[in-house]
Amino acid sequence: MRDDNDLPRRADEYGRTASPYFNIEDKQEKYRADKLFKRLRRKVGHAIGDYGMIEANDKILVCLSGGKDSYAMLDLLLSLKRSAPIPFTLVPVHIDPGFPGTPEGVIEGHLKKVGLDYFILKRPVYQIAKEKLGPDEPMCSLCSRMRRGFLYKAARELGANKIALGHHRDDILATFFLNMFYTGSLKTMPPVLRADSDDVTVIRPLAYCREKDIIDLAKLKEYPVLPKGLCGYGENQERAAMIKMIRSWEKDNPKRPDIIFKALKNVIPSHLLDRELFDFSAICNGPKVK
Repeated sequence: MRDDNDLPRRADEYGRTASPYFNIEDKQEKYRADKLFKRLRRKVGHAIGDYGMIEANDKILVCLSGGKDSYAMLDLLLSLKRSAPIPFTLVPVHIDPGFPGTPEGVIEGHLKKVGLDYFILKRPVYQIAKEKLGPDEPMCSLCSRMRRGFLYKAARELGANKIALGHHRDDILATFFLNMFYTGSLKTMPPVLRADSDDVTVIRPLAYCREKDIIDLAKLKEYPVLPKGLCGYGENQERAAMIKMIRSWEKDNPKRPDIIFKALKNVIPSHLLDRELFDFSAICNGPKVK
């Protein structure tokens, strides 16, 4: 790959060797690791191209949560930037929510190794959630909204026009079923979402990536993943149930999640029941239905 003159020297070198291929000696393992990274990189590139996620001169705030997905997203975006036909800027940002017992310096240590200019922003997410919620009320939803709000504010202050979040294919599927089962709506995490204020766009470059592949990459790269449940509430139980359901389907039929995901890209309004999307009352003299 070419050298990227827009990158600091350390970041350029890190991006050149982002694939775990460079840290493995066994030839067969090197081959498998390289194949995995290239597959994920290709899927990220396809998602970016399909949905126009990145444009020339974008300044992208890359959200680092301390989980495997966000670490992988940063590596893949940095690798792609080195061969992209257009210039864009990556700015890693971590919102520190103040969870008790969080290991100090873990994310910052990794970002120093990556070599990009970064920001660690301490925000009182945990404190505010504890004040607003009862002792047994889960804080997942409130915590998510507050962190998203702080990210939007950080993007505006840093002059970024895009925010990259590390949600992958399985997250998108789980959100689809959560909305269907709990809110009675057919919607999920869109790959691109414009803020109501119309000044910041959220993008999800990992939209086409399977969680299994990201887990494999995280193990090979030995990302310093923060432990789960630091807030004291554990993971979102409803979302965990959706993931478990998808995994059970995948066990019986490995292609089923791929088929469901394909369905989200192949919507036929005339074969659903939403009168806002299709004028059923005019069907006799109106549009031809397949």
